[in-house]
Amino acid sequence: MNSWGFIEVIGYTPAIASADAMIKSAEVQLVGIEVIGGAMVTVAVKGDVAAVRTAIDVGTEAAKKYGQLHCAQVIARPKKDAQKVLALNMEE
Repeated sequence: MNSWGFIEVIGYTPAIASADAMIKSAEVQLVGIEVIGGAMVTVAVKGDVAAVRTAIDVGTEAAKKYGQLHCAQVIARPKKDAQKVLALNMEE
Protein backbone atom coordinates (compact mmCIF):
# COMPACT_ATOMS: atom_id res chain seq x y z
CA MET A 1 0.00 0.00 0.00
CA ASN A 2 1.65 3.22 -1.04
CA SER A 3 -0.84 5.98 -0.35
CA TRP A 4 -2.89 7.23 2.58
CA GLY A 5 -6.20 9.07 2.47
CA PHE A 6 -7.93 11.00 5.24
CA ILE A 7 -11.35 12.60 5.47
CA GLU A 8 -12.26 14.71 8.47
CA VAL A 9 -15.94 15.36 9.12
CA ILE A 10 -18.10 16.80 11.83
CA GLY A 11 -20.25 14.04 13.29
CA TYR A 12 -20.23 10.28 13.30
CA THR A 13 -22.95 9.72 10.66
CA PRO A 14 -21.06 11.44 7.82
CA ALA A 15 -17.94 9.52 8.91
CA ILE A 16 -19.72 6.19 8.51
CA ALA A 17 -21.29 7.30 5.22
CA SER A 18 -17.94 8.38 3.80
CA ALA A 19 -16.19 5.20 5.00
CA ASP A 20 -18.86 3.05 3.36
CA ALA A 21 -18.69 5.00 0.11
CA MET A 22 -14.90 4.86 0.00
CA ILE A 23 -14.57 1.10 0.43
CA LYS A 24 -17.33 0.49 -2.12
CA SER A 25 -15.84 2.83 -4.73
CA ALA A 26 -12.22 1.66 -4.92
CA GLU A 27 -9.85 -1.08 -3.89
CA VAL A 28 -8.77 0.52 -0.62
CA GLN A 29 -8.43 -0.77 2.91
CA LEU A 30 -10.25 1.04 5.71
CA VAL A 31 -7.64 1.66 8.39
CA GLY A 32 -9.99 3.12 10.95
CA ILE A 33 -12.19 5.86 12.22
CA GLU A 34 -10.92 8.05 15.03
CA VAL A 35 -13.01 10.45 17.08
CA ILE A 36 -10.66 13.36 17.66
CA GLY A 37 -12.87 15.60 19.78
CA GLY A 38 -15.19 18.54 19.26
CA ALA A 39 -17.45 16.29 17.15
CA MET A 40 -14.63 15.86 14.62
CA VAL A 41 -14.08 12.39 13.23
CA THR A 42 -11.25 11.26 10.94
CA VAL A 43 -11.64 8.36 8.51
CA ALA A 44 -8.42 6.83 7.15
CA VAL A 45 -7.88 4.52 4.18
CA LYS A 46 -4.82 3.15 2.41
CA GLY A 47 -4.13 1.65 -0.98
CA ASP A 48 -2.51 2.51 -4.27
CA VAL A 49 -2.46 6.18 -5.23
CA ALA A 50 -5.21 6.09 -7.87
CA ALA A 51 -7.56 4.03 -5.69
CA VAL A 52 -7.09 6.30 -2.69
CA ARG A 53 -7.70 9.42 -4.79
CA THR A 54 -10.91 7.88 -6.14
CA ALA A 55 -12.02 6.81 -2.68
CA ILE A 56 -11.37 10.26 -1.18
CA ASP A 57 -13.31 11.97 -3.99
CA VAL A 58 -16.30 9.69 -3.46
CA GLY A 59 -16.00 9.86 0.33
CA THR A 60 -16.00 13.66 0.38
CA GLU A 61 -19.21 13.74 -1.65
CA ALA A 62 -20.86 11.30 0.77
CA ALA A 63 -19.69 13.37 3.73
CA LYS A 64 -21.19 16.52 2.21
CA LYS A 65 -24.45 14.71 1.49
CA TYR A 66 -24.90 13.35 5.03
CA GLY A 67 -23.26 16.05 7.11
CA GLN A 68 -20.38 18.46 7.12
CA LEU A 69 -16.97 17.87 5.55
CA HIS A 70 -14.11 19.60 7.32
CA CYS A 71 -11.18 18.55 5.09
CA ALA A 72 -9.75 15.74 2.99
CA GLN A 73 -6.21 14.80 2.06
CA VAL A 74 -4.35 12.20 0.00
CA ILE A 75 -0.75 11.51 0.92
CA ALA A 76 0.94 9.69 -1.94
CA ARG A 77 3.92 7.51 -1.12
CA PRO A 78 4.45 8.66 2.50
CA LYS A 79 7.81 8.03 4.14
CA LYS A 80 7.80 5.16 6.64
CA ASP A 81 8.63 7.52 9.53
CA ALA A 82 5.43 9.50 8.92
CA GLN A 83 3.53 6.67 10.65
CA LYS A 84 5.00 7.79 13.97
CA VAL A 85 2.70 10.83 14.26
CA LEU A 86 -0.52 8.85 13.77
CA ALA A 87 -2.63 7.07 16.34
CA LEU A 88 -3.88 4.75 13.56
CA ASN A 89 -1.72 1.92 12.25
CA MET A 90 -1.18 2.74 8.57
CA GLU A 91 1.54 0.14 8.04
CA GLU A 92 0.96 -2.92 5.90
